[in-house]
Amino acid sequence: MPVTQLFDIESLDLDQVQYDAEAIERINPHRGDMRLLDGVIWLNDDITRGIAYHDAREDAFWVPGHIPGRPLMPGVLMIESAAQLASFVWLKKLEKQFMAFTRLDECVFRNTVVPGDRLYVLAEQVECRPRRSICRCQGLVNGKLAFEAKITGMPI
Repeated sequence: MPVTQLFDIESLDLDQVQYDAEAIERINPHRGDMRLLDGVIWLNDDITRGIAYHDAREDAFWVPGHIPGRPLMPGVLMIESAAQLASFVWLKKLEKQFMAFTRLDECVFRNTVVPGDRLYVLAEQVECRPRRSICRCQGLVNGKLAFEAKITGMPI
């Protein structure tokens, strides 16, 4: 069954970075190898949708051990990148301190991400409350859907 992209990104300049790694770190606590967003490209005006990216590098910690000879970005890290964007959107909107990933639903992996790929992550908030946020998320690589999931988080 064909899957529809969460929202149209064709009109966006994917080379325009609204928040770089340093700006992301002012909002999200992830550092070092666990910061899986290299830039946030766009947030809509009411901060319910966003797009970010992660560059899968040859020197990433998972490359030597996750399928030697044919490294694949682990699915759990793809989902973590989406959880970080979902957190960024929620924290930017409500100006809280920390958002914990609490639930994953409807997760499907459709394509691989390999070193050298740019993974675009889309998040669309479907519920926003002071104690809970739910986002539909997707990852795109080379114009194809790599994953989709529904991610729930809460402040702690």
